[in-house]
Amino acid sequence: MNNVKMAEVKVNERFGRVASKERLEWTVEALVKNGIRAEVVGGGDEARERVWELLPAGAEVMNMNSRTLDTIGVAQELLESGRYRAVRNEFKRLDERKEELVRQRLGAAPEWAIGSVHAVTEDGQVMIASNTGSQLSAYVYGALHVIWVVGGQKIVRNMDEGFKRLNEYSWPLENARAMQAYGQGSNVSKVLIVNKEVRPDRIRLIVVQEKLGF
Repeated sequence: MNNVKMAEVKVNERFGRVASKERLEWTVEALVKNGIRAEVVGGGDEARERVWELLPAGAEVMNMNSRTLDTIGVAQELLESGRYRAVRNEFKRLDERKEELVRQRLGAAPEWAIGSVHAVTEDGQVMIASNTGSQLSAYVYGALHVIWVVGGQKIVRNMDEGFKRLNEYSWPLENARAMQAYGQGSNVSKVLIVNKEVRPDRIRLIVVQEKLGF
């Protein structure tokens, strides 16, 4: 599996097609009704600029592992620009074994958490799959602010279709990526479903009219 190219991974291709602008817009309306501040942007460059508009300089930010953030250059900028307090840079100064609890607390409750999701239903529900669950606590409650950048191919009709997308599209691609990067695969071990956000303006979701991430 280590030598398998991403293009060779078999997936359900219908989950890789970008939704129409009309469909994206009515999904955004549903998200807003569910307490998630959502908007549609035209492409990855516009999404990146929107992230910088939302993030205040000097903010403490935990960027979750995300193919989307890597693709649009957000992860690199967060870690290397010096404009933000990147939690992942703090990790490097901590002993992985002796200070494991400190690392977990930093990642679980940052000021800002930024990443992506794996499916968004037309009713405004958000689904995120994880192998370890390391990003989920910040998304659920720990982070004061959350930003999700979401490719337009991740819109699904409902949660049943969302679970199919996780297992038939996101997981095969992430599994192959993990094998290449770490020498071991991934799993849909834990799934977070956000039906509603009760804290006003806590979650911002940027839907991109472009295929980004898994």
